[in-house]
Amino acid sequence: MSASKDGKGALAVGGLAAILASTCCLGPLLLVTLGFSGAWIGNLTVLEPYRPIFIAVALTMLFFAYRRIFRPAAACRPGDVCAIPQVRSTYKLIFWLVAGLVLLALVYPYVLPLFY
Repeated sequence: MSASKDGKGALAVGGLAAILASTCCLGPLLLVTLGFSGAWIGNLTVLEPYRPIFIAVALTMLFFAYRRIFRPAAACRPGDVCAIPQVRSTYKLIFWLVAGLVLLALVYPYVLPLFY
């Protein structure tokens, strides 16, 4: 039941990379929307140069998670985590949520100027 067998580790790293990819610009916007203000919010853009790296890591991990999660159930041995239908459907749901986060991290710099 290791992360390498069920895709959980790749999914977690992909989600974390998607969140880090969106912190440079979406984080300050979210904080201002919630009512937080101050000059310190401008310092949150320090991660912006690393955004392409985070996106590349997120896409790579999503690829590996996809290969593990969406493989046929026949490829799993009986008793493995991937052979349980409830676990498979939960992993698929989490995969699509993380894929949505990565998509948000990819498109928001191009869509965000439309709201200003």
